[in-house]
Amino acid sequence: MVPKEHPSYEHIKSSGGIDEYRLKSNDLTVLLMEDHSAPVVTFMVTYRVGSRHEHVGYTGATHMLEHLMFKGSKDFNKQNGKQIWKVLKPRGASLNATTWLDRTNYYEMLPSEYLADAMAIEADRMRHALLRQEDRDAEMTVVRNEYERGENDPYEALDKAIWAEAYRVHPYHYSTIGLREDIEGMTMERLKWFYDLFYWPNNATASVIGDFDRASVFDLLEKQFGQHGRSPEAIPSVHVQEPEQKELRRVTVRRAGEIGIVGVAHKTPRGLDPDMVPLQVLSTILGGGKSSHLYRALVDTGLASRVMLWDQPFHDPGLIVTYAFLTPGTSHEQAEEIIVKEYASIKEHGVTEQEVRKAKAMAAAALAFSRDGSYAIAANLNEAIALGDWTFYTTATQNIMKVTAADVQRVAAQYLTQERSTTGYFIPSRRAMHKESHGQKA
Repeated sequence: MVPKEHPSYEHIKSSGGIDEYRLKSNDLTVLLMEDHSAPVVTFMVTYRVGSRHEHVGYTGATHMLEHLMFKGSKDFNKQNGKQIWKVLKPRGASLNATTWLDRTNYYEMLPSEYLADAMAIEADRMRHALLRQEDRDAEMTVVRNEYERGENDPYEALDKAIWAEAYRVHPYHYSTIGLREDIEGMTMERLKWFYDLFYWPNNATASVIGDFDRASVFDLLEKQFGQHGRSPEAIPSVHVQEPEQKELRRVTVRRAGEIGIVGVAHKTPRGLDPDMVPLQVLSTILGGGKSSHLYRALVDTGLASRVMLWDQPFHDPGLIVTYAFLTPGTSHEQAEEIIVKEYASIKEHGVTEQEVRKAKAMAAAALAFSRDGSYAIAANLNEAIALGDWTFYTTATQNIMKVTAADVQRVAAQYLTQERSTTGYFIPSRRAMHKESHGQKA
């Protein structure tokens, strides 16, 4: 099928039933995928800005702006009775926003007949968010509560500590929510400066997935977003590169908690590097399901209650992490030794073709499920946009199917090395647990 053209747009490419266009007037990227099986559409705007673009003094700026951009814009605000939630909720919409390391997204899933309302709201807050001091003061306490909940969660606290130890220079050192000092002390002037740097059509992708008329969507997008020009200055890029890690790093977190946790992390290449695909197959072989290597070695033996593998690709080099949640009596050192031995075994002996076939089948099934509904597709496109190429999502299955057992052994040997690793222990503090228990009795 030849993509339909429009004089205001340039067709860029097509993949997996999705067409990419560029709005000529301001370089807004547009992704369209029609599905008329249900009268529902998802509209999502992805900004290519996340906590990777922040520095000390305004860490957490992207996340704080996410909160503030729901507080009102020029045409949609409490004063004129057209708050975003008040407009969309009666129309049956599900809406929200999320912030992460490489991107921020705002979205609505709603009946197709109300797509124009979602577009009007997103276009208005792209350049006309009110960003008021009183809203910042109120949302600061909300964000600070989020921060404190994370600090009190053993897994989140350990995960944050591992990333901070693994990255000494690169902004991935800081979690998306930011430093407490910046959450409390960030000024409106700094937030408005950050907003005016990044929230422009030429730094955004508008995805329309579901039941819509393409000609109408072209016109609606141009009407709403075409009113904005390109950014007056070039969108800043992140040029910071993490120096090569040359030694094993360790970090220990001691907090109140019920169980110990071990995290073993290794540096991976940037998300679009071809090696990320066999690394994800490797992580499935190691920790994907009850027949995986680490499940058998740690859970089946009673040494851990759960094993979790993290292998999310990012725009810049990231981490692959094994987390083991220990059972009472299991030492951190014992669990770490088993994890490292499983890595060494794969590096030396490789994996079987049967294991690779099973891992690829599991990955293909997960990708198939990720196309179940307009929001699921938009959400996965959102993460691929953050990497730098939305076709990472549409070509994922065919790339996974190319992976061989030799590929898996090669990436294990290349990336699961001691000099690339950061190991973290979460050790429950008995003193803290005692105080917490005493306080509950009181």
